[in-house]
Parts: sequence; structure tokens; C-alpha cells
Amino acid sequence: MEKTISLPNQLNKTTPVTLVETTSTPCGVELVSSYQTNRVGDPMDLIALAQQVQKGDEFIRANACNKLTVIADQIRYLQEQARKVLEDAKKGCWSRNPHEWGPGCPHKFLGAYKLQYDMSWTPLEDVEKRDAEIGIMDKLLNQQTALPPASEPNFQGLS
Repeated sequence: MEKTISLPNQLNKTTPVTLVETTSTPCGVELVSSYQTNRVGDPMDLIALAQQVQKGDEFIRANACNKLTVIADQIRYLQEQARKVLEDAKKGCWSRNPHEWGPGCPHKFLGAYKLQYDMSWTPLEDVEKRDAEIGIMDKLLNQQTALPPASEPNFQGLS
């Protein structure tokens, strides 16, 4: 299709130009599906689309749930491992009183200490405070079966 136009800076001169065809198949090639662009929308398509979105949402939810289940199992396993370590440490603790040595005590008595689970020594006067701290950790290990819903740490009921 050919038309003549005049350019704004050359008003008295006309130039012939070829415009794009206005058919749905220029040069015999269908570029866009005329069925999809010219049809009236079917309300059932919206329902089908909503169903597909719902299925996608359910798939994402199931996938996230599966991953969180694996993480929860790992947390339970680690808690059990920590409990075993603490129990083994409690069984391995023993103390020696200077009176138990009798006259054969090889060294001068310097003070009383308690060997903690983390293999550190706590002076006798600080044992109650340290045991209270360890008690809080034991409560965390025993009570923390699921993650709290809050984004902040929750230490309620631990003191």
C-alpha cells in the first residue's frame, strides 16, 4: 500500500512511502494469533486461571512444609545429641575432698572447684550461679520443641 506524504520542513514537496499492511497476516505470515487477540473473553478462563494459581500456592506450601520438617528433624536430632553430651558429662564428674586424701595428699589444698560440662572449672563460691545458667540452657534444650512464632528471642519462664 503506497501513500504520499509531505514532511513538515518541506511543505511543497511530497514523498511516496509504503505503509505497513493492516492485515493479520502481513506477507502471508501470521505474527499474532488472531484467535487470542480478537475473541471475547470467556469467564471460565478466569476460573481456570484461579485454579492454577491455587494449585501453585498449594505446591509452594507443601514444598516449604517439607523443607521445614527436615529442619525440625535436624533440630530434634541435635537436641538429642546435646542431651547425650550433657548426660555423659554429668556421669564423668567427680570431686575429691582434701579429707579423702588423708595424710598422703600430694599437694597443698588451694580451693574447691567444679568441673563443668564444657570442661571449664568453676570456683566453689560461683557454682550456684553457674548451675543456674546451665539450668536455663537445660530448660531451653528440654522445652524448645518448635520454633517460637516471635522474631525476637523468647526467654519467658526460664528464670
